[in-house]
Amino acid sequence: MTAPEGPRAHRTYDAVIVGGGHNGLVAAAYLARAGRSVLVLERLDHTGGAAVSTRPFAGVDARLSRYSYLVSLLPKKIVRDLGLDFRVRTRTVSSYTPAERDGRPTGLLVGGGERRTREAFTRLTGSDREYRSWQAFYGMTGRAAQRIFPTLTEPLPTRDELRGRLDDEEAWRTLFEEPIGTAVEARFEDDLVRGVVLTDALIGTFADAHDPSLKQNRCFLYHVIGGGTGDWDVPVGGMGALTDALAGTARAAGAVLATGHEALRIATDGRTAEVTYRTDAGEGTVAARHVLVNASPQALAELTGDTPPAPAEGAQLKVNMLLKRLPRLRDSSVDPRQAFAGTFHIAEGYEQLAAAHAQAAAGELPAAPPSEIYCHSLTDPTILGSGLAEQGYQTLTLFGLHTPARLFERDNDAVREDLLKSTLAQLDAHLAEPLEDCLATDADGRPCIEARTPLDLERDLGLPGGNIFHRELSWPYAQDGTGRWGVETGHANVLLCGAGAVRGGGVSGVPGHNAAMAVLENTPG
Repeated sequence: MTAPEGPRAHRTYDAVIVGGGHNGLVAAAYLARAGRSVLVLERLDHTGGAAVSTRPFAGVDARLSRYSYLVSLLPKKIVRDLGLDFRVRTRTVSSYTPAERDGRPTGLLVGGGERRTREAFTRLTGSDREYRSWQAFYGMTGRAAQRIFPTLTEPLPTRDELRGRLDDEEAWRTLFEEPIGTAVEARFEDDLVRGVVLTDALIGTFADAHDPSLKQNRCFLYHVIGGGTGDWDVPVGGMGALTDALAGTARAAGAVLATGHEALRIATDGRTAEVTYRTDAGEGTVAARHVLVNASPQALAELTGDTPPAPAEGAQLKVNMLLKRLPRLRDSSVDPRQAFAGTFHIAEGYEQLAAAHAQAAAGELPAAPPSEIYCHSLTDPTILGSGLAEQGYQTLTLFGLHTPARLFERDNDAVREDLLKSTLAQLDAHLAEPLEDCLATDADGRPCIEARTPLDLERDLGLPGGNIFHRELSWPYAQDGTGRWGVETGHANVLLCGAGAVRGGGVSGVPGHNAAMAVLENTPG
């Protein structure tokens, strides 16, 4: 995907964008469609960043969303504004959590209609009390989502303005002021139900339910407000379909996408800037009126020579698999095609999550690693070649929690192998057949499974500490130094448009949109 034309030394662009991930591409598309001259410098030989689709298994026609894999925070406004040929599909099942009660396999299936969900709660807990609490709790978060989500593509509100916009003191206290564990324990009694609720606060976030920093609350907030509904949808064609559409739109509007161009330095006087980059042919320099950095705050500081922020730390295990068939479950009352269509929770009871966090905080791998799994191909089989789909092949994506980068520093390869083995053992405990028997093999006869630790993501994608959000998530309101759009930096014409911007994180395009709006506001016409 090398650009048909590279940057010309000392040519001045209206905007140079460092990094061709989805946020950089959103910014490029908006600015180019507004008539600005735009250059995107991407270090890798392709655009897309973490939002890509690849064929990771040799000789197998399965195009997986290798890193990021679900869509919730991408505003429909961005899709409409840019005229993107991109669709998502809603999952018919929200989640399934297997359990053992009184010596028998059972579980909690959420989704498929109110009646079925109510019956599932009653079957697991013996009454419909937890279901009624569930309805009330997510009714509250749903109303909060409707009011908060639209603000993400507006100038940053103040804390008081956002509180007024929410207009619900109970929701404000639950989401913004008290540790989320307080609400979970007050509203729910069943340990498994409590754990299912808490998981949204721990995705890529290493925290206890009662962490006084409330970083778990910020994670929870972003996981329940997406799209104004909190739904997490499947990208049709895989995540690469989004970034391919964005790249095509940006190019069609006149943006130059230069892959294989690694930005090295940014020199700016606040009005104009120069970006030095490196290619296989050597170094070059390009001038810009604005520079938008679609990278981490640490990378931004390295480019500008400023003092970097505190280091980030990722805390997840990402596993991609291709199966010949879905495994049978010990809980025979549930069809595997239903159980794996939503989020399949493993070892995520409330007390299990607390124990896993305590063990990891003490420098040990969790004895029962928590994780969640889903099957993209059940909702969108287009990612599989026709031969695979006809034979019943399916994909599985696993996301492990409470595995901070520090655990892998002594020996990344060995710890990865140990963690993968114990994580799959937790899954096997709920299966009627070993997962290993269901794994497909690649052209070389190897099982179709790959695992990525935080250190792997730091190496492959440049994510600081392997943190999928680039740093801890921020509250979606203005604080000292956040600026009007939450993308501003200490340099007037250098903006941060990556996930580390205020209101960044996830596949959203929000920082890219907001950085483009900041440029257009400052350079009207």
